[in-house]
Formats: sequence, C-alpha cells, structure tokens
Amino acid sequence: MIKNGKGGGNTRTGLVFEGKVDLATFLEQQPHYSINGHDVAYDGAKVAQVYKKNSFYSVFLIELNIDWTKCISKKLLPDDSIFVLANNILHIIECKHQQIEGSVDEKLQACDFKKRQYKKLMAPANIDVKYFIYWTIGLKLLNIKMFWITYNP
Repeated sequence: MIKNGKGGGNTRTGLVFEGKVDLATFLEQQPHYSINGHDVAYDGAKVAQVYKKNSFYSVFLIELNIDWTKCISKKLLPDDSIFVLANNILHIIECKHQQIEGSVDEKLQACDFKKRQYKKLMAPANIDVKYFIYWTIGLKLLNIKMFWITYNP
C-alpha cells in the first residue's frame, strides 16, 4: 500500500526491496561460502543450489525432469529459493515489503496455499518444502527465519 491510503498494486518498492535481499549475495559474503552459478559451496564442497524467479523453472525443474504443468496450474515465482542437498529440503523464501501497514490478511492466507503448491511441484522428486516469509513494513521487520547450510562429510 502507498502512503496516504492509495492502492499499491503498481508500486515498485516491493521490487526494489526484493533486489536488496538476495540470498546468493548474502551467502557469498559469509565465511567459507562461495557461489558458482546456482551452486553453493562450503569450504569448496557443494552443499546447496540457489534459484530465483524463472530460473527455478528453467534450470532446477528441468534438471529434475519435472514438468510443472502436470503438477500445478500456474507458475509460482519464488523471490528466492535454496535446495539443501544434505537434507533434501527446498526452502522457498518470499520477500514482502510495505511502506505502511495495510491489508496483510490476504497475503498471509496465500502462504499455506503456496506451500501446498510447491509441495505438489516437488512431490515427483520426493523433495520436502519449507516456506519462509521475509516481511517488512516501512523499516520494521515482522518475520524472518534464518537457516544455515553446513557441510558434514
């Protein structure tokens, strides 16, 4: 929502916010982590893969030989995602930003639906799904769940 109560469906603040919270960039800045394409390495050993928006379909699902049209009716484009190899879990990360408090109830209701859709999508590969929301209103952080990927040979 835009300040002064106008609808925010066509604003660009959310896109700017999403561009600032890039998981691959964050991981590359952490000790022991490196990124090569979509691969995440910890001390040189591949531990995960990261995908944003369309690359989730054009790279990840193609590698898994999953035809998304046979699983769900409409593409869901994750703001970020990370597939952790050690535990076979895909973490979907959605980034939400609002300048002021507004109608959050519709967005919260969509969380369960989206998680179920991603689970359907990953079922052919037997991959579990976790769904996270990184949400701010103005400068106030509402909810963030952080996770770390470590390599245990």
